Amino acid sequence: MDTSTWQRPGLRAALLYAVAAGLLGAVVSAVSRLELTRRGVPDGELPDGPVIVVANHTSFADGVLLALVGRRLGRSLRLMATGGVFRSGLVGPVVRRLGFIPVLRGTSSAAGSLDAAATALEAGEAVGLFPEGRITRDPQHWPERSKTGAVRLALRTGAPVVPVALVGAQQVVGRTGIVARLLRNTVLRPRVAVAVGEPIDVRRLAGVVGDAPVDEATVRRLADEVMSALVAQVAELRQEPAPYAAGVPEEALSA
Repeated sequence: MDTSTWQRPGLRAALLYAVAAGLLGAVVSAVSRLELTRRGVPDGELPDGPVIVVANHTSFADGVLLALVGRRLGRSLRLMATGGVFRSGLVGPVVRRLGFIPVLRGTSSAAGSLDAAATALEAGEAVGLFPEGRITRDPQHWPERSKTGAVRLALRTGAPVVPVALVGAQQVVGRTGIVARLLRNTVLRPRVAVAVGEPIDVRRLAGVVGDAPVDEATVRRLADEVMSALVAQVAELRQEPAPYAAGVPEEALSA
């Protein structure tokens, strides 16, 4: 699977995105209550032009939920999704047509995903991703410390980063008993609260001028700063303090 190339979807793909969003929106509304409780973006919409949307990851439903949030904020997100989604005979052709970007974690092709995402951003698209790189392993569903991909994309392209907190998604679809949970949710309809933060200019945070290189320590610091903004939004929605400001570190998960 080639992860290094990306082509802008055409008009048919835009129509397909609208239809898919409508259908999935109806399904999501049947099994949950998706509520945007706070919007930090100007005029309640994502910025025009290239933008990177990052969200915490607690559920298999997060990709669909984030795409629907993007539509409510006026943009069709090109999500970076695990390669397994693209290998699905049913879903794979659809997400390719929609301009989604495969991520093959732990392989030599993983870096190509950033190249494809950069191409999409340079074309003025909105790219969505989960900086943790996986569903959180924290038993209390707090975000993990992020990887650095989102920050590297922002430094490379100059695109602002918009943090989006999702709280309650694990009640929509869990790791086990998916069908039973969805059936139960048609009656109980769990609430998924969403908070959209202000756009973050990562280049400004780094003090970067032009194409000046950024050392790895600075990249790591910037990734923690962006994640701290996202974790703070999650904590605000949950109305409780986060155990780690920049996300749960790996050593705490394995303790």
